[in-house]
Amino acid sequence: MSKLALVTLSPAQERSIAESTARINIWTGSVRSGKTIASLLRWLMYVAQAPRGGHLVIVGKTADTIARNVFEPLMDPSLTGPIAKRIFFTRGAPTANILGRRVEIISANDVRAESRLRGLTCAGAYVDEATLIPESFWDQLLARCSVTGSKIFATTNPDAPNHWLRKRFLLRSHELDLKWWHFILDDNPALDPVYVSNLKSEYTGLWYRRYVLGEWCMAEGAIFDMWDPERHIVDSIPLMERWLGVGIDYGTVNPFSAILAGVSTPDREGQRRVYLVSEWRWDSRLERRQLTDAEYSKKVSEWLDNVPDTYGPGTRGVRPDWIIVDPSAASFVTQLHHDGMLPQLGDNSVLDGIRTVSNLIAADQLRVHRSCAGWLGEIGSYSWDDRKAEKGDDAPVKLDDHSLDAGRYILHTTQAAWMPLMEAVSNF
Repeated sequence: MSKLALVTLSPAQERSIAESTARINIWTGSVRSGKTIASLLRWLMYVAQAPRGGHLVIVGKTADTIARNVFEPLMDPSLTGPIAKRIFFTRGAPTANILGRRVEIISANDVRAESRLRGLTCAGAYVDEATLIPESFWDQLLARCSVTGSKIFATTNPDAPNHWLRKRFLLRSHELDLKWWHFILDDNPALDPVYVSNLKSEYTGLWYRRYVLGEWCMAEGAIFDMWDPERHIVDSIPLMERWLGVGIDYGTVNPFSAILAGVSTPDREGQRRVYLVSEWRWDSRLERRQLTDAEYSKKVSEWLDNVPDTYGPGTRGVRPDWIIVDPSAASFVTQLHHDGMLPQLGDNSVLDGIRTVSNLIAADQLRVHRSCAGWLGEIGSYSWDDRKAEKGDDAPVKLDDHSLDAGRYILHTTQAAWMPLMEAVSNF
């Protein structure tokens, strides 16, 4: 069955392709473990012989993730060879054509997505990242796959151990017409050993157990357990190659925090790092006075005008590339526009943002200046919420996290800007 692929498949991949004959087939495991490639090759084989008289469906959290995770590899000739020419898909389109069969593209990023399945009679479905799909949507999809011989193929990274997919389906596979396979990072023979080693060192704690070992484990304890004050706190800042921007967590009763971040020029080893350089913070409870949006805007501007040594010793002031603001602070965004700044709403995907910061710390690519007192004061106590973890939800305790949120906004939202700099090979 591996003849479909132009890449070398591992025994685990070949076994999953050969054995995925159940009504529900699920590939689970660590990132880059080869589960997606195996599942996509199996999906192609299924499409070629799928029952007639029903729709074929591809499901993902968003249209972008479907395009990136499903169609980019399917249409890559290095993976699927001449078959790639028989796959027709336009990014954002509601349908595709695979091997002559029309395929419906459905995004399922909230509970309302269930309505998109109403009226469909399905002959088969492929689900990308099943743990991110609403439970009600999954149930509706099972009901809609009613054509005789229809099958569902799904992939997922592990989540909390009491996630509905694990509790209701994986753990009950012996009771259901369901097969599933567990992959670990070392199951992918196509990966460069250096990349595998780097990935294992970059992920720590919860992320290491889920994304390297492929475990369904509970979020517990300190979130940034890889933080080392001796290594990561600095008293001086090198010359910045790029001033990324300011992350702002807006507060009136709660503290207001603004964090300035930049990417350093390469050091003697050619290493660039992201620096949290300076912080401006206003706690109305301590100051015994709340500020207006206009006052906040003025204070932030004055703070940026006086950050020292921004473009070399003796210089002062900086105007960074972005002002990234708490997406709930609509009135403050309006004020910044009025004052001539160009703010953007921050990406408030909490878990993704936490993972971005965690990876930076674990890879030794983040430094924080000692003057960022709010951020440094919060990181040591930032922990997972045990009560929510018991219910299957990964979430931090929402207490004393305002500066951390500001840092998360700027680091995660600008990731596409700083990551290429960190990966670039230096000539030093």
